[in-house]
Amino acid sequence: MSYVDGFVAAVPAANREAYAEHARKAAPLFKEYGATKVAEYWGDDVPRGKQTDFFRAVEAKEDEVVVFSWVEWPSKAARDAGWEKIMADPRMQPGANPMPFDGKRLIYGGFAQIEL
Repeated sequence: MSYVDGFVAAVPAANREAYAEHARKAAPLFKEYGATKVAEYWGDDVPRGKQTDFFRAVEAKEDEVVVFSWVEWPSKAARDAGWEKIMADPRMQPGANPMPFDGKRLIYGGFAQIEL
């Protein structure tokens, strides 16, 4: 059964292309280490809520856009093994592929598939 890592980040609107380039460099590494799909989405129709919303979740500033991404893995075991390799890979170190956003405000989590 597949397993998904989900991510939400606040990215300065001016960094859209830098973010896309960062993702273009990272996606092949995730696939190299077992991911079956990597998806990146730039916020286009993200409403602001009265109590909760994506903007509050990542403490987005006025000049930032909410970005949503996910990585699909064949299983949680494949994900755990893949992440271990990704984190050790020199191509993913900050100097090789710096994040064009504040990583401290990134939210993420792993999700087990619900069979429907």
